[in-house]
Amino acid sequence: MSRSKTRTKKASPDPAPVIAKLNLDDLHHTCDPSSLGFKTTDELPTLTEVIGQPRAFRAMELGTEVLGPGFNIFVLGLPGSGKTTLIRQYLERKASSEPISDDWCYVNNFVNPHEPKALRLPAGRGIELRKEIQSLLAVCRQELIRIFESKEYNEELSRLKEVQEESAEKELAKLNEQAAKYNFLLARTPFGFMLVPAVDGKPIQPADLEKLSPEQREKLRGLENKLQDEVKSSLTRVRKGERETQEQIRELDTRTALYAVGHLIDELKVKYEGLDQVISHLESVQENMIANIDQLRSPEPDSQSPLTQLAAPNLFQRYDVNVIVDNSERDSAPVVVENHPSYQNLIGRIEHEVVMGGSRTNFTMIQPGALHRANGGYLILPARDVLLNTYAWEGLKRALREESIRIINLGAQLGLMSTVSLEPEPIPLDVKIVLIGTPMLFYLLRGYDEDFPKLFKVKAEFATTMDRTTDTEHEYALFVKAVVDANQLPTFASTAVAEVIEYGSRLAEDQGKLSTRFGEISDLIRESAYWSKKMEEDIVSGTAVEKAVKESIYRSNLIEERLQERISDETLLIDVTGETVGQVNALSVLQMGDYAFGRPTRVTATVHPGQDGVVDIEREAKLGGRIHTKGVLIIGGFLGARYGQKQPLNLSAAVTFEQSYEDIEGDSASAAELFALLSAISEIPLRQDLAITGSVNQHGQIQAVGGINEKIEGFFKACKVKGISGSQGVIIPKGNVANLMLDDEVIQSVADGEFHIWPITTIDEGLTLLTGKESGKLREDGSYPEGSFNHVASERLAKFTEVVRAAAGEPSESTKEDEEES
Repeated sequence: MSRSKTRTKKASPDPAPVIAKLNLDDLHHTCDPSSLGFKTTDELPTLTEVIGQPRAFRAMELGTEVLGPGFNIFVLGLPGSGKTTLIRQYLERKASSEPISDDWCYVNNFVNPHEPKALRLPAGRGIELRKEIQSLLAVCRQELIRIFESKEYNEELSRLKEVQEESAEKELAKLNEQAAKYNFLLARTPFGFMLVPAVDGKPIQPADLEKLSPEQREKLRGLENKLQDEVKSSLTRVRKGERETQEQIRELDTRTALYAVGHLIDELKVKYEGLDQVISHLESVQENMIANIDQLRSPEPDSQSPLTQLAAPNLFQRYDVNVIVDNSERDSAPVVVENHPSYQNLIGRIEHEVVMGGSRTNFTMIQPGALHRANGGYLILPARDVLLNTYAWEGLKRALREESIRIINLGAQLGLMSTVSLEPEPIPLDVKIVLIGTPMLFYLLRGYDEDFPKLFKVKAEFATTMDRTTDTEHEYALFVKAVVDANQLPTFASTAVAEVIEYGSRLAEDQGKLSTRFGEISDLIRESAYWSKKMEEDIVSGTAVEKAVKESIYRSNLIEERLQERISDETLLIDVTGETVGQVNALSVLQMGDYAFGRPTRVTATVHPGQDGVVDIEREAKLGGRIHTKGVLIIGGFLGARYGQKQPLNLSAAVTFEQSYEDIEGDSASAAELFALLSAISEIPLRQDLAITGSVNQHGQIQAVGGINEKIEGFFKACKVKGISGSQGVIIPKGNVANLMLDDEVIQSVADGEFHIWPITTIDEGLTLLTGKESGKLREDGSYPEGSFNHVASERLAKFTEVVRAAAGEPSESTKEDEEES
């Protein structure tokens, strides 16, 4: 509200002297810039604490410090309250004093490659291990190639082969001698050795064999069979010698390989002493390298060959280290915000690649999820997005229940994949999950998900408002400075901060509160800086903040302006002068996205003798909501309690919102509907220069409603377009006085005596204002003072009763009295 304006109060006749109007001080809680204790925000210290949310952050402190399963946190609050930013900043401050989380790696399981092993290392050691393994492999390949090409190795290899060959030659020579004794030759064929009959050392031709007698051929077969056993025995000894030689060569290769790589592995084992998992893996690497020594010592194959591309990962990636969590650049525990919490982004995934038409994967293609990155720290998730992403919520719950992260491909889990995949070793989970959502989402999960209360035991609820005191106004100023510094905006004057504080009360709809929807406050600060620059100010003034508020309204109020135009040209019928029976101006609020405005609506009522009671036309047309229907039923209860004590009500009435074509919900117009009905019953006209808002109970008490500022301003604008008369105003519940934070134009009009606001607590007070008549109190004999509003209404209802009885053929009350006297 501009401080440059001077308001003067003009004298004006009070149409209802019994009911006091509100004073100017009641209409707006003004913030005095001089009370803030600074001229510009440059004089203020830096904001170091969260403001306005003591309850939520006490819960955060509990949730983050209590150990044990299930002490995760659900932060609930309305959108725009800055929950995510404030929670992240709080957790980052807390995590800054906590130890760095460990690194996590996946390595090959040489026994079962489909179940990669997980390694846990201190922060920074994962990348270090990977680099050292890669260096080790490169050095080992060079050393192996060098040592297996060395003179010493080849001489020993040659010696073993020569020994075996000499032994085999001796055995074969011995066998030849034995065969020669029986006139046979030992012939070598592609399929092995065979015995051939010979004469004088020369093989007998098949034709000559045919010339032998049967007895001679039988003798040859006997000798051949006898020698065949000798051949088998000799060949068995030769093959055994070959196997022994091969074993000796393998032992030679193993000793040679150990000599080449053993000391390199031992150096790494010393470096990672105390990390048993790493030591065990290094030993497995050494065993596998020795087992595959022939592949490792061969020259590197051509990487361009398709066959090599298909086989290469099995040969050269088997010793790699897949570092899925690297905390080498961290100096504290992690705080991770995952804004797209899909199943894979939370749990991790196993990638596949297609080579020559086939799909394959290995442990190097395991990718981490947010749970891996946040392990040992904090993970912030938007609850709604977790629930919307397929299987993300179930995957998160499973991880929390099992206290481990088990990567399962979603396709395999659903039975949609038939390709061979991996089953990585689960990683222990130690993380605090912070879900951020709305109150409705929290209560739905609490009521319908049996796992939710066990897994999220801490509720941190963000309040939408905080008390407005001198201290909280100072905290608001610190927040303004924080936004200015974070966005490198020009400094704010105290007048600008005062406007922001008043805007905070307007958002809170309470003079004694300030809004904690810091997202909207931040937007106002940034927009104010923009308009200040447009106005060529060096320091953002209160005028710039006012400009920002007005421009924000202008961007959103097109529909409101069109409605005011329809009121002006009488397309929408609203009277703001005169008096009418059974008609009153009610007030409602239309919410159009982020903008709400008040709209006056004509409420009319008609009555006639009958027994239908009060008919809600909106309900009959299926336009009325349940709460509105309840309000109409309460009106029936009020009428019966006030006018149906001596005789039953014989009344048929209809009440409706004129020119209303959308659904109607809420009971804030129930007082207006009751006034219209009472006017129709009594035939006493109601003032049309007044509008009324408020709900009513069965005892005639006026109850507070929402959107009070928008409603008053909406009727004021209608009066402006129709013409200000000086007597116009709004009747509001007294319980809403503390909610008033009206804009400058309305306040100035009140100060000028052109517009008025009356607070009431009962229907009787409203009747006095709207009709100029006293309502009249009930006497001991059950009647009301003659000339009072209630007396007139009672008399009219009595006439309705006589009409109904007459129509039913029953005697009237006067006829009954005459009969009794006679």
